[in-house]
Amino acid sequence: MTRPRLFPTQEIGSIARPRWQIQGQHRQPLDPAARAELERWNGKLEFADPADPHLRSFLSGDPNALTTPEIRDLAALFGLRYFESVGLDRVYDGEARRIEMYEFAVRQMTGFEFQGHVRSFDNKYYLKAANTSEVGLPKPYHLEEFDFVRRHTDREPKLPITGPYTIADWSYNEHYLGRHAGWKGRAVRRSAQREFVLAVAKHAIRPTLKALIDRGCRVIQIDEPAGGTHPDEAALLAEGFNAATEGLDAEFTMHICFSDYRSLFPALLEAKRCSQWTWEFANRDSADHDGYAILSMFREYGDPRKIGLGVLDVHRDEIETPEVVEDRILRAARILGDPERLWINPDCGLRTRSLDVARAKLESMVEGARRARERLEGPSAAGASAAPGARPA
Repeated sequence: MTRPRLFPTQEIGSIARPRWQIQGQHRQPLDPAARAELERWNGKLEFADPADPHLRSFLSGDPNALTTPEIRDLAALFGLRYFESVGLDRVYDGEARRIEMYEFAVRQMTGFEFQGHVRSFDNKYYLKAANTSEVGLPKPYHLEEFDFVRRHTDREPKLPITGPYTIADWSYNEHYLGRHAGWKGRAVRRSAQREFVLAVAKHAIRPTLKALIDRGCRVIQIDEPAGGTHPDEAALLAEGFNAATEGLDAEFTMHICFSDYRSLFPALLEAKRCSQWTWEFANRDSADHDGYAILSMFREYGDPRKIGLGVLDVHRDEIETPEVVEDRILRAARILGDPERLWINPDCGLRTRSLDVARAKLESMVEGARRARERLEGPSAAGASAAPGARPA
């Protein structure tokens, strides 16, 4: 069996919505900036047929020339070609069909009522729901988008899905807390929250994961951005992950961003079916602080799992050079003691950066990974990433 090459690269989540997608889905005629954006990126990525009369009408200002599903398909193709063009080994569609990682998932379930927008950070808001009855799932979700991705790429798809702990943590827990009589003290609230997390895991996330796996999805990223906000609930985070993945055969990764990871250990190690920790590191890396030193924790605990290594700071427009990326990878490999455990990715989704900045960052990441590979294995073994712009046969 051929040994996998060192430092394969992967996406980790969403990218910015193109202006033409936003206007198109709102049934607005494309303004000059949106038209120019679509034409410029299509010239780079070739995700649409410029001779298509419907596309030409859409570009000319007819908001009804393409249906909403057709616009979403076009946006998904854009996301795929965007990631393929920089040479990533694992790709998805930039979450082109999703409203937002929490709202989209909750809208697929029953037992929730949306209450209004709340501020999450900076000037970003999300529509928060209350859990008002038993969590249910009319049908599994993400299936159609996965089918589309699989049909349109020859790379390995890696599907991101919002995890049960985050869905529960970002919701008001009315139903499960309300089942407890009397004073709602700390112990009662923690017990009710566990009931809520496990209900989401068992009755919504697990059926969806099973349906995706039955469809052929082999790599699934469980997104738990809320995981680091309550370190004392790390055991519940792991329990929810286990309940969602119980009995399922796939490669599961867990993405937790912007956290004090040491505070989650050793409780998080109980996430038994997690094969890769996909975390942020670049955000905390500076001349005065080694953002990758925390990798020594895996040697301390004897945890052998793979690491999705964040090498791009998604909060800054500054483009990391290939040399910086190479240094971060090699530094991480030395600390971890096993370069074969590393996958290379941004810290988090690049949705907050412009499409141009995000692409430049990704190109630098792929080149940095190639350089690090060459440094350890030599030029003949380093290999280039899959040819940019490759299409399925």
